[in-house]
This record gives sequence, C-alpha cells and structure tokens, in this order.
Amino acid sequence: SNSHLSSHHQNHRESSRMGRKFFVGGNWKCNGTTEQVKKIVESLNAAKVPPTDVVEVVVSPPYVFLPLVKSLLRPDFQIAAQNCWVKNGGAFTGEVSAEMLVDLGIPWVILGHSERRLLLNESNEFVGDKVAYALSKGLKVIACVGETLEQREAGSTMDVVAAQTKAIADRVSD
Repeated sequence: SNSHLSSHHQNHRESSRMGRKFFVGGNWKCNGTTEQVKKIVESLNAAKVPPTDVVEVVVSPPYVFLPLVKSLLRPDFQIAAQNCWVKNGGAFTGEVSAEMLVDLGIPWVILGHSERRLLLNESNEFVGDKVAYALSKGLKVIACVGETLEQREAGSTMDVVAAQTKAIADRVSD
C-alpha cells in the first residue's frame, strides 16, 4: 500500500540523515553458569546505552541460557542464538532448529562463526544454506565472514571473504 511506501521512505530519510545505526553484539561463546549469567544480565540491565534508534544491542548466550536471559534482559536489548541447524528438526542429535528459536521468541542467530567453520568444518555452502533457511523462518542473521591468520598472511583475505559472501548471496533471494 501507499502508506507503507511513504513510511518506508520516511524511515529511510531519517536513517540516512542520522547516519548508520550502530550494532553492538556480545557473543558469550561456550561460557557461563546460571549465577554468572544472572550477574552479567544485571550489569547489562544497569548499563547506560543510547536509544535503539542509535544503537542495536544483541547478546548471544549459550543455548541453555536463552530462556533465562530472555526472561531477565531489558526489553531494548535483543538476543541471538549462537547457531542453528540447516533445516527443520528431526534426527539431528545436539542441533537446534530455526523453528525452535522462533518458538522461544529469539529474534537473532549467529551463523558462519569462524570457530564453527574451522573446528567443525562448516563449508561456505553449508553456511549459505543455513543463512537462507534461518531467514526463511523469519530470523535475523548475523552472518560471519573472515579469513584465518594463515590466509591473511598469504594475502588471500579478499578472495576468502568474497567466496564466503558469494556462497551466502547465491542462496538468499530478496
């Protein structure tokens, strides 16, 4: 509808006038106990942070703490899962599906993290498939790309990042 278009243009004008919104993400990796997580969330909740039209804050605790963090975290901060499976659930022991994250009300997911690419041999194509699937389920994706130290020292940063980005772009449609 026309009202949708005009509000979109208005938002676009405002965001271009204000400049790009900052994104601050905190990946907690495979760390924490229930008590530690509660303390971290208390600190985050007390932090002085600009409003959401200036900065978007997303924290990414381990899976087991997602419901706890969601129940305690201030409403202007958002939560990301650290990964999700490449398709719907089923016989994939230890994996978590995009559908489960949506069901929990977790809006974001990190995909393609260097640790998963390196330690679990996740290929560019596999990461691209995961990104496309997560987006198709309504999740917002933090897609990670980047070179290893060896690749940087070999001067192949641009080639590596281009291949990683292309694998995602090839699988995602507007």
